[in-house]
Amino acid sequence: MKFLLVFDFDHTIIDENSDTWIVKCAPERKLPNGLRNSYQPGHWTEYMGRVFVYLGDNGVKEDEMKRTMTTIPFTAGMIDLLGFIGENKELFDCIIVSDSNTVFIDWILKAADFHKVFDEVFTNPASFSSTGYLTVQHFHAHHCAKCPKNLCKRKVLKEFLDKQLERGVSYTQIIYIGDGGNDLCPVMFLKKNDIAMPRQGYTLEKRISQLAQSLSPVQCSVLVWSSAIDIMSYLKLLIKE
Repeated sequence: MKFLLVFDFDHTIIDENSDTWIVKCAPERKLPNGLRNSYQPGHWTEYMGRVFVYLGDNGVKEDEMKRTMTTIPFTAGMIDLLGFIGENKELFDCIIVSDSNTVFIDWILKAADFHKVFDEVFTNPASFSSTGYLTVQHFHAHHCAKCPKNLCKRKVLKEFLDKQLERGVSYTQIIYIGDGGNDLCPVMFLKKNDIAMPRQGYTLEKRISQLAQSLSPVQCSVLVWSSAIDIMSYLKLLIKE
């Protein structure tokens, strides 16, 4: 018996958007209007690339970025939940699928000593250039019309499950924990025995309920959470069974 926990990162594990939090490093903690207005829907990664160039041009260094990022608050109850999962790793495989980037997630998880809870992190690769600028690339290419062009979370989940099957690992249940519009595509891939856990009041919950109202509901069960303690309570019931 093994369960797979799939986590989004921004507004799920942390209670903020890591990409907008970094703006605290900018002069006067804000971006110029021209840069702010340059975002085009579906092209967030390119937009963040321009933000990182602006920060680099203004002399913002890696250590300052790291200090800022590691002050991001975790979502209510999340520290307890991740601690609980860490104590029960023989039952839970745990992955992150996120539109953030490797540098931010790595800093935040390591600072709180949670990096060992997660078996894999799937997110946009980022690194610092020789001149000290943070650069970010697309995670992959895909053909899904529903998702931003740099990341289809369904494709990531499907490929991970296929790879695990090749290694002889299958899961009793998949539990998908997220909040955003880009979490709907993987949730629609889940089967009857799986469970989607959308965060209360966020886009994913609204999208799932719109599907139910239009009589094309998701196949999996749905359990809404507002604190990660709600998720922990469910997992405790699950492992008692």
